[in-house]
Amino acid sequence: MTARERATTSGCPRASTLSIVACDLDRRQWGVAVASRFLAVGALCAWAEAEVGAVATQSWIKASHGERGLRLMADGLTAPEALERLLADDEGSAQRQLGVIDADGRTAVHTGEGCLEWAGSRVGRCYAAQGNMLVSEETIARLAETFEAGSELPLAERLMRALVAAEAAGGDRRGKQAAALRVVGSGGGYGGADIVVDLRVDDHAEPIVELERLLELHDFYFGSTPDDQWLQVDDGLGAELRDRLGAFGHASGDLAADLENWAGIVNLEERVEGADRIDPVVLDHLRRTGSASESPPGG
Repeated sequence: MTARERATTSGCPRASTLSIVACDLDRRQWGVAVASRFLAVGALCAWAEAEVGAVATQSWIKASHGERGLRLMADGLTAPEALERLLADDEGSAQRQLGVIDADGRTAVHTGEGCLEWAGSRVGRCYAAQGNMLVSEETIARLAETFEAGSELPLAERLMRALVAAEAAGGDRRGKQAAALRVVGSGGGYGGADIVVDLRVDDHAEPIVELERLLELHDFYFGSTPDDQWLQVDDGLGAELRDRLGAFGHASGDLAADLENWAGIVNLEERVEGADRIDPVVLDHLRRTGSASESPPGG
């Protein structure tokens, strides 16, 4: 029997995994963070839908539990009710592990008796953390405690920090390979999309470190600076902007148009609104960029 055949006995890949499903009811966001010694685990484990909830399915992954769990909650079932329905007709439930959270922050978890040690979960306000084949229970304890301690943070950053802490506490006892972060919220993403963050590291020596780097890039491109931190463009700053934009070939005489055109090229259009004010992130990048195509921080 080949390694692939052994890994997919009964048609389901065995993924020893640590994950957390969570929501921020004030921001109306739901998300999943996951890490595993399993190729592209985010493609199968992490499921979330705005105003519906999130599902993590792992340990002999049954990916359909993710999609079906969301559909059940969209139809009005609570997280515990949806989980009960998923397990009721699952002959492999003894080897499954799931974490579910619904639109109102209610959670439900399942760790089958066939999951390999250490396996277990921890639930709290608006989150459920779970893992199997871990170094120890400390991994899930750190995952949960770090998430609880970051209530003032945006959900994506909060989940990311929790994942980092869990990895530092041991993580998957087989090693590292993949990680993913998915956060959704109605109209909260680029161009009004429901996807706020959707990042995956499918195969990497340090997947969580790489996921942190990708989240930093995501925040640079698609994050937002509070209005009270934007800078007014006075005559002096306006002259500087014209000079810098002109060096990149944007010198039409219309500062707003030139700034918008440059921002579109470097993918910062979400951070530009005319030329009366400027996002300090945009100004900093414009000042230190040697060319219009230079990589941003972390790139």
